[in-house]
Amino acid sequence: MTQLLPVLLSGGSGTRLWPLSREAYPKQFLALSGGHTMLQDTWLRVAPLASLAPVVVANEEHRFLAGEQLRQVGVDGAAIVLEPVGRNTAPAIAAAALQAGADGSDPLLLVLPSDHVVRDAAAFQAAVREAMPSAEAGALVTFGIVPEAPETGFGYIQAGAGEGVRQVLRFVEKPDAATAQQYLDAGGYYWNSGMFLFRASRYLEELGRFRPDMLDAVRKAFDGAARDGDFVRLDRDAFAASPSDSIDYAVMEKTDRAMVLPVDIGWNDVGSWSALWAVSEQDADGNAHNGDVVTIDSRGSYVWSRRMVALVGVDDLVVVETDDAVLVASKDRVQQVKDVVAKLKADDRSHAVLHREVHRPWGSYDSIDQDEGFQVKRIKVKPGGRLSLQSHKCRAEHWIVVRGTARVTRDNDVFELHANQSTYIPLGAKHRLENPGAEVLELIEVQSGDYLGEDDIVRYEDVYGRS
Repeated sequence: MTQLLPVLLSGGSGTRLWPLSREAYPKQFLALSGGHTMLQDTWLRVAPLASLAPVVVANEEHRFLAGEQLRQVGVDGAAIVLEPVGRNTAPAIAAAALQAGADGSDPLLLVLPSDHVVRDAAAFQAAVREAMPSAEAGALVTFGIVPEAPETGFGYIQAGAGEGVRQVLRFVEKPDAATAQQYLDAGGYYWNSGMFLFRASRYLEELGRFRPDMLDAVRKAFDGAARDGDFVRLDRDAFAASPSDSIDYAVMEKTDRAMVLPVDIGWNDVGSWSALWAVSEQDADGNAHNGDVVTIDSRGSYVWSRRMVALVGVDDLVVVETDDAVLVASKDRVQQVKDVVAKLKADDRSHAVLHREVHRPWGSYDSIDQDEGFQVKRIKVKPGGRLSLQSHKCRAEHWIVVRGTARVTRDNDVFELHANQSTYIPLGAKHRLENPGAEVLELIEVQSGDYLGEDDIVRYEDVYGRS
């Protein structure tokens, strides 16, 4: 049987779910209902079927976050294809197909957005197995969701007669309410899930038939890619030259080999916080939450919080409390968060594009306090992680170890620090921080100086190839 290779799409530009910094921290990297993140859940859902480690297509800014989350669930050897700019799903999948066939093989690609909820993983796995023979024979199979309501937020697929995998008659844009009800009454219409199964070569053939300009641009970007460990960095200029289009418009609506398998798998694309409320476990008053939440005389609300949040005498609210910002919205108007993001961008506010916690190949840092002349960061270094040998022209640093073991290089001295020990890095000193232990190293860094920007770094050595 042909090998099955999952392709996890984590770099798209879907509906903004994160309250104010969606671009910097998309929903697929969040543990929306506790436990694993949506990216991790997507992999774990298909891992029993997979013959190979996945190909992940991600925004270049999210590369370390994606890599670390995969490592946490035991994924070894995943190829992470990095999009320098967003060009929608058709070019992204083409890049994944080229990566899948780079060794001369031609696996089946199971293409999955990594920000969907699937409640019935067993039913989904059974559907994939059912669709595999058609895909092996050359069909481009998509999975249509059996509709539960006349939903106007999804596109629809009209399927031909029959059982199981069947011909796609047409793809339909998001309808108005009356048209959606007609589809539901008529039968044979399914929600467009955005999930696909096909051979890598077949997708490239069909893309070449209908969008040769796109395929040519992606090939150039892939051939010119820089490879750094698990990362495949597509050539920026070549990829930017590709037209931007979805797989539906570029291929699926044009090909005569499109087929659909209707499925009932407890699917939701969680395109808004109100949609997340709908798929979450609710208490007797219809409230759902993630985090430390107290509700009194409140109904039908959703809360996502880092700190304790209390609701008193309110109904149908969405409250999202994060390290960056707080969102409070009526549940039926929460989609207007995009208007907030637009205003923040117009006002040149960093909240629209930056997240407070920044991920790096060695771990992460969180800027927990800042004022004139000082900044405090919480730094986490993964086991074996090693920051660059560097110096600063404008700031000195104090390091206080909270947990784990720190190996410190300071000019000609190399020494280790443990919990409750500290050291001082003078302005201009060459220094490096490493974690030689088996647990995550956590420390508090206090910076002081006239300028505290991240560009005040002179690197002398770096195992991750940064300059």
